[in-house]
Amino acid sequence: MVLSIGLKDLINPQFYIEHGGLWMILFIVFAETGLFAGFFLPGDALLFVTGIFSDKVVSAALFPTGSEYADLGILWLLIALAGILGNLAGYWFGKKGGHFLFERKDTLLFKKKYLIQAHEFYERNGGSAIVLGRFVPFVRTFAPIVAGIVEMDWKKFVFYNVTGSVLWVGSMLISGHFLQTVIMREFGFDLKSHLEVIVVVIIVVTTFPVIWKFIKAQRKHSGS
Repeated sequence: MVLSIGLKDLINPQFYIEHGGLWMILFIVFAETGLFAGFFLPGDALLFVTGIFSDKVVSAALFPTGSEYADLGILWLLIALAGILGNLAGYWFGKKGGHFLFERKDTLLFKKKYLIQAHEFYERNGGSAIVLGRFVPFVRTFAPIVAGIVEMDWKKFVFYNVTGSVLWVGSMLISGHFLQTVIMREFGFDLKSHLEVIVVVIIVVTTFPVIWKFIKAQRKHSGS
């Protein structure tokens, strides 16, 4: 049986859960947090929906625990590890493939001074860039690669990499799981029946900071 995949499926987190389960989730988180090709994957929405279906995801891939806290704990540990490894892969790629940029001559699209400025930025704000970048689509994909290119201190990178992954994965999983539980108990509203709306809301909320920053930069540029 051949599985027909469309663009709608690629941005639908439930599609990955139904057709790949836990192992697909781990791969997507790894790819989205360190590989160039993973920037379009629905990381936030995927983790949120995984939190909603935590018991089914764990029982299908491993074994039924009978405890919602055990399910969340297992998912938190494994997915956070995938996110950590993804960032490490991105850092390695940036470090190994970025040296030639320092030897490259300036062109219309490339100025070495910008790379030097990026290095200085990471020396001052590398921690927040890696941790907070986890919560922003696109940024979490490219941040570790840039950190590798500018050779951010390895120990500092590892610390903020682990911290950011644990916070990001935990907040998304727990929010999805307990929001589903609370809303179902208090209002009788099942989030599982309205996943498309949830995904849209999450995408809007997580991309708003990037869009707003772009708008502000455009306004500042226009006024100068």
